[in-house]
Amino acid sequence: MNPWGNTKPRFGDRIVRRLAEASGALIVVLVAAIGGFLLIRAIPALQRNQENFFSYGGKWITTDPSAMHFGILDLLQVTVFVSLFALILAMPVALGVAIFLTQYAPRRLARPLAYTVDLLAAVPSIIYGVWGLHVLAPQLRPVAVWLNHWMGWCFLFSTGNASVAGGGTMFTGGIVLAVMILPIIAAVTREVFMLTPHDQIEAALALGATRWEVVRTTVLPFGRSGYVSGAVLGLGRALGETLALLIILRGTQTPFGWSLFDGGSTFATKIAAAAYEFNNQYKAGAYIAAGLVLFVLTFVVDSLARGAVAKTARGSR
Repeated sequence: MNPWGNTKPRFGDRIVRRLAEASGALIVVLVAAIGGFLLIRAIPALQRNQENFFSYGGKWITTDPSAMHFGILDLLQVTVFVSLFALILAMPVALGVAIFLTQYAPRRLARPLAYTVDLLAAVPSIIYGVWGLHVLAPQLRPVAVWLNHWMGWCFLFSTGNASVAGGGTMFTGGIVLAVMILPIIAAVTREVFMLTPHDQIEAALALGATRWEVVRTTVLPFGRSGYVSGAVLGLGRALGETLALLIILRGTQTPFGWSLFDGGSTFATKIAAAAYEFNNQYKAGAYIAAGLVLFVLTFVVDSLARGAVAKTARGSR
């Protein structure tokens, strides 16, 4: 309703509204089209699959179109395992970076540091992969050997199916992945923390609260939903990472055994490594079926995260 009491929307408002509605509908159509394309291309291969697509985790055999053998069990386990490992490493570091930049760092220092952290997201994946395999992995070797020696009783640090001293393991891949998603989580969290009402911060300081008490009682409750949102964005980035993990894990294509020193393939690396087989519709369909699962997985993660964010936002009011 405009100030003159006319309830009819103006022409410009109607145009903007229609454009906004069309944009939202276009996104839905594009997502549905991608999902439909993946499903249509995957059906022929799934019909010829001799194994249970969701429970089979053995070697993929797609050379004979009449008796194909493939499944996603190992791919799903490796993808979720390495992504959660990276998220566990990145979340506390990103939170600390966001708190420091918004509450402790001097203004003349906070902005350059923020730009530096953001620049980590601009580094190409291939650089991360090469750096992780040839620079980081040798430095992590003593840590991996120590963890295996003293904590080998835990399945996470057991010898696994790959060499502990080797660099092409999920231990190295997860750390590299954590570095890659850290700037995403830190940037979103930092922006939300900066929106904390200044009056609330000043009131807490006036009542004698220390800087940490201000962070704990004011900043963190206000920015919790943003922190969760940033973590979800980072998880989505980790689930779909391809080139860096392909470089690190390609030499250790061993069965997955829930150890950080195992090798394996994620959905993305498996599809990328088999791109040369896409000249056959059935071979390509097997990998497209795996891509469809990854496509659905991102939707499930995003839906669960949106629910968690909404619940967290209601709880912080």
